[in-house]
Amino acid sequence: MDLNNKTCVITGGSSGIGEAIVMRFLAGGFTVFNLDLTPSNHGEFIKCDVTDHQQVATAIANIGAIHNIDVLVSNAGVHHSANIEDTTEADFNRVLEINVKGAFSAVQSVLPYMKQQNSGSIILMSSDQALVAKQNSFIYNLTKTAIASMAKTTAIDYAKFNIRANAVCPGTIETPLYHRAIDNYCAKSGADKAQIHKEEAALQPLGRLGQPSEVAELVWFLASDQASFITGSLQVIDGGYTAQ
Repeated sequence: MDLNNKTCVITGGSSGIGEAIVMRFLAGGFTVFNLDLTPSNHGEFIKCDVTDHQQVATAIANIGAIHNIDVLVSNAGVHHSANIEDTTEADFNRVLEINVKGAFSAVQSVLPYMKQQNSGSIILMSSDQALVAKQNSFIYNLTKTAIASMAKTTAIDYAKFNIRANAVCPGTIETPLYHRAIDNYCAKSGADKAQIHKEEAALQPLGRLGQPSEVAELVWFLASDQASFITGSLQVIDGGYTAQ
């Protein structure tokens, strides 16, 4: 990959998988713009609420006025644990707005710049739940399936502009989001966190949880010229979970 003047825009790059992706692209010589609500000292931080379409569009327009946008990583997202009956309308709207509307706004806003330069790589953060269902995951599963669909339709519609779009589908990755979900479960159920953590690892054929840096390496590969014939794909990184 020619790193001269390469630019990556990422949403939700201040923690977890997003932060690992920021660090990987910085290490690779990219200029990285991180659109997030939580400040970060890594890359160029732009405070941005991804549920506000105009904020996302303005941030990307300001970047695109100065830089070619070579890579977009739409990573911002939240988890919600509940079945359909226990999902309130407010829960539904919140998760949908962050996970799906946020990705829509980022992709739609970046496409004119990538079309103009006749190149670009768009990487959307989906989940293994785009392939399989899990208990008490109604709205999260729904949004991650929608994101996978967004990657495929965008790939088909914009291949003629040499723009590639792919979805990364992580399984259980040890992030702050993971730990918050486990903490919430333990608070409700009274379960022991160490035991739950051990059980989660045992569910994976490789016998452990994934790490954010491993997902970042996959995103880096998909953005590279080595992946130039990969578009419209769902790239699973789940320790073998969905192969069972």
